[in-house]
Amino acid sequence: MKKKLLALGLTLALALGLTACASNTDSQESTPPAETTPASETTPQNSETPTLEGTDINLGLLNGPTGMGAAKLLADNDAGETVNHYTVTMGSDPANDIVPKLNSGELDIAALPTNVAANLYNKTGNIQLLALNTLGVLHILENGDTVHSLVDLSGKTLYAINQGTNTEYVLDYLLTQNGLDPDTDVDIQWKTSEEVTSLMASGEIDLCMLPVPAATTVLMQNTDVRDAVDLSDAWTQSGASGTFTMGCVVVRTEFAQEHPEAVNAFLTEYEASINYIKDNPEEGGQLIEQYGIVPKAAIATAAIPQANMIFSAGEDLKTISSYYEVLFAADPTSIGGSIPDDAFYYIP
Repeated sequence: MKKKLLALGLTLALALGLTACASNTDSQESTPPAETTPASETTPQNSETPTLEGTDINLGLLNGPTGMGAAKLLADNDAGETVNHYTVTMGSDPANDIVPKLNSGELDIAALPTNVAANLYNKTGNIQLLALNTLGVLHILENGDTVHSLVDLSGKTLYAINQGTNTEYVLDYLLTQNGLDPDTDVDIQWKTSEEVTSLMASGEIDLCMLPVPAATTVLMQNTDVRDAVDLSDAWTQSGASGTFTMGCVVVRTEFAQEHPEAVNAFLTEYEASINYIKDNPEEGGQLIEQYGIVPKAAIATAAIPQANMIFSAGEDLKTISSYYEVLFAADPTSIGGSIPDDAFYYIP
């Protein structure tokens, strides 16, 4: 729409300019100089072409799968090829790196785990769900050949990351669906992503749960490790309703109300970025490394097909409601105590 307005403005200015030129030429040929019509009467007083400027947006992104799809957007921003102008904050811990800055207004738009987004909305009401960007990316890896389903985890020690997020709640739910008690049947050891990745890649532990691209890193570094269980498959096999959706983008409600055109431009640019990364894994991997979203381009490139990047916005956002119902059933506090109402969804 902006390009059409700009083109219309240029066409109008050109037409008026040509009319003015024609008028001046005719007056010079048929009227003595003393009687030439003043320029102020033939030239519009406000003849400058209007300049359509984008909006400055403070954008927060997370390392890992929820940030991968934005890499092309960041490159286009640096090249001056985006409508909006983005100042980017990268983080690894949503609770400490992203949420406080959304609350203070330092960030306008940000990537978050879907349960954190619901939790923040229920507690503050100051954000809306803008887009879904990542489906399930959790994998159980084994250095061995004894685990082929979640039932096989009974009596074993499983190293995992991101306690208190989607990861924990989905694991607990799926273990329960498979007849296991997460508190007694499986010894779950919660550690940092760096710790679990290092321990599994070195062969010091035999069983872990990691998201892509950390899981990709382990599989590339230790060929004895295999992908034992894809939790997205386990979700479907358990009969859980809804789609296992781990990542999203939110917008501060105040910012969305003040800058609706900028928000819609972001959605267009973000969708194009996700599609580019998915369709061009080699180039995408380079960009993902360039912006520090994943440390190595080779790992990012290998992870892109497994990263389950999507773009879903508008009315389609409401499909996540059934997923929230699963999290609520597992632990109401995981999403802030209630299923988000319709005001949570940004629908232009």
